[in-house]
Amino acid sequence: MNPSIKIFSGTGSQHLAQKIAQRFGAPIGKVNIQKFSDGEFQPVFLESIRGSYVFLVQSTYAPTDNLMELLLMIDAAKRASAYKIIAVVPYYGYARQDRKDKPRVAIGSKLLATLLEAAGANRVITMDLHAPQIQAFFDIPVDHLDSSAIFIPYIESLKLPNLTFAAPDVGSTNRVREIASYFNSEMVICDKHRKRANEIASMVVIGDVAGRDVVLIDDICDTGGTLAKSASLLKEKGARSVRALCTHPVLSGKAYENIENSVLEELVVCDTIPLKQNSPKIKVLSVADLFAIAIRNAFENKSITSLFVHSQLRDRK
Repeated sequence: MNPSIKIFSGTGSQHLAQKIAQRFGAPIGKVNIQKFSDGEFQPVFLESIRGSYVFLVQSTYAPTDNLMELLLMIDAAKRASAYKIIAVVPYYGYARQDRKDKPRVAIGSKLLATLLEAAGANRVITMDLHAPQIQAFFDIPVDHLDSSAIFIPYIESLKLPNLTFAAPDVGSTNRVREIASYFNSEMVICDKHRKRANEIASMVVIGDVAGRDVVLIDDICDTGGTLAKSASLLKEKGARSVRALCTHPVLSGKAYENIENSVLEELVVCDTIPLKQNSPKIKVLSVADLFAIAIRNAFENKSITSLFVHSQLRDRK
């Protein structure tokens, strides 16, 4: 008898999980998160998952309850005799803690990988890790999807006549270079220096943007400070228009205020994290189709290369 497939969601990603299940063509599984008066909680699957492929959709953004909930769901699925347990983590939190860049600090992204494996995950499907090498922290397969499959068609639909891409910091250059090469466009770099986390001391633009329609590309928008400052600097350097595309809308602190008061034409994000509020400058593109295809291909043992390799996108032009 062939294993069946079941898709469940944690409380932090219910809206996205519903869309993924709809695109996949299967009902969302029934799970109850029992909560106790002291804040403790316990996931309970309300249907049999014995011998099934179980896909658990949950982004691990703040609060840490989202991470703990995912770990408990994995453990519950393992103890309920699921055949395979796949953690679908659209936004992989703690990814910015990917190395020991100063003495006596934790490497949070490695610890999270260890926790997911220890809980019983057999595979992880995620998108736009802050550092792609985080995949090496796992001893289980990791399917690392690329938001360019969503952003490239959107950029094409804008039909910008003088397109130039910008990296908001040096760490984003590889990501931006790949998309710029797809469009055969120029790219510039906004080189920043920080005093401390979330506080920029200085920034310079490397490259020419005079008269250009500039698209900033990044994986995470946290406080929005970097994007707002980059956009302002690019405008000062003569850019005709500036917009930003960021995969994960963390949007903490004064992010919404920073974005709305910036010179950005728009901020385009994915629904890997639900927005806390609406904003006239923020547009959301869904990753549901991409994850639904990845889930189907993982279940059917098919390649998912076409979902994230730029050469495949180029072949479709």
